[in-house]
Amino acid sequence: MSAIDARTARTARGAVDPGRWLGRALIWVVMAAFVVFFALPIVWLLLAPTKTLRQLLLDGPFTVGSFDGLLQNWMDLTSYQNGLIWTWLGNSAMYSGLALIVTLAISIPAGYALALTDFRGRRTLLATTLVVMLIPNTALVLPIFLELSAVRLVGSPLSVILPFSFFPFGVYLTYIYFSTAVSRDLLDAARIDGASELRVFTRVAMPLATPVIALVGFFSFTGNWNNYFLPFVMVPGRKAPIQVGLAELLSNVPQFNPTNAASTTIDLPALALGTLFSVAPVLIIFLFSQRFLVTGMTAGGTKE
Repeated sequence: MSAIDARTARTARGAVDPGRWLGRALIWVVMAAFVVFFALPIVWLLLAPTKTLRQLLLDGPFTVGSFDGLLQNWMDLTSYQNGLIWTWLGNSAMYSGLALIVTLAISIPAGYALALTDFRGRRTLLATTLVVMLIPNTALVLPIFLELSAVRLVGSPLSVILPFSFFPFGVYLTYIYFSTAVSRDLLDAARIDGASELRVFTRVAMPLATPVIALVGFFSFTGNWNNYFLPFVMVPGRKAPIQVGLAELLSNVPQFNPTNAASTTIDLPALALGTLFSVAPVLIIFLFSQRFLVTGMTAGGTKE
């Protein structure tokens, strides 16, 4: 058989290869499922605030409303109980921001110490960190509530900020980064030059850890911003963050709660706009910090 005939035969076999077509079909099925279950709800959520309640219930789910409808929903949402939405957003920013500062101040030095220093109990502390990571956050809400109730902190901002600051996953991420992406020889060289341990950490290790600091900060802020159960238990009412506020808005939507007799109700399009309000800060932070996040996630994959 000539070379041309052999190449033609291989092409013919590839054209009818069932495994190849099965793989392509599987890829298309996964992509279609992703669009149906993830992309379409997002598109609906983006379009819903542009409609009136009648349009949302009677028109097609993916039709576009009008600017007047968007403006009316904005006014309805921002005037709800004298602008309570802004109070909720401010609470979320305060709780998540202050907890983020405490988290970074604890997680980064702790991960550095676990990775690059030797001290008694180091292995035990690392194992404890890994075990605590496996405990669901919701399982800790009741013990935390009882503990904070004993010291009379329930209802204060500290009842949310202090538990939010507890982030063992951040300690573990920092430990992995310093263990794999930072050379011990570089730190030893700084010590030989007479730098103290604090100076080695602040002047050498910290500048090298910018990617993992961004990664830990993003995960911490996102998790705290989206946390619902703990703030719901600790700080109800006007002290609540936006996620708890959305639940209150939902309870005042007549379509979801027909028995609601409250004097202040809110329509579904305004609730959809409030949902976008709750997502926007995290999305903005991600867009501006994605370069550091990608670097942090890929750092440590190989060891020099």
